[in-house]
Amino acid sequence: MPKKTKYRKSHKGNRGGKAMRGNVLSFGSFGIKSLTAHWVTSRQIEAARRVMTRYVQRGGKLWIRIFPDKPVTAKGGEMPMGKGKGSVDHYVAVVKPGVIMFEMEGVTEKQAQKAMELAMYKLPVKCKFITKI
Repeated sequence: MPKKTKYRKSHKGNRGGKAMRGNVLSFGSFGIKSLTAHWVTSRQIEAARRVMTRYVQRGGKLWIRIFPDKPVTAKGGEMPMGKGKGSVDHYVAVVKPGVIMFEMEGVTEKQAQKAMELAMYKLPVKCKFITKI
């Protein structure tokens, strides 16, 4: 969740097109690159982070390149139509194809690949493991 936002609620927006920025490895030698577009929730990001750090036994360094800054609203279950937009329920990060979501450094390639494969199961996007050449 962001510390401060200009507006409390936002429009859905569009998820079309490929990523123009955030599409190259900047910090680590290994990374997870998205192949499809989706909203990734803060819970999914945290679940992926946990499984990666547990697998490498807190070795190496991990960078999270996406941040959930888009609010998603929800209404109650038996709410009638109308009555305005619902309250903010959770936050998501908009992920487009080509975005580097996680980066890792300080572990072997085999370790990083296995850790990131485990993390890919936690994410709603199709991903692939990439390395710096």
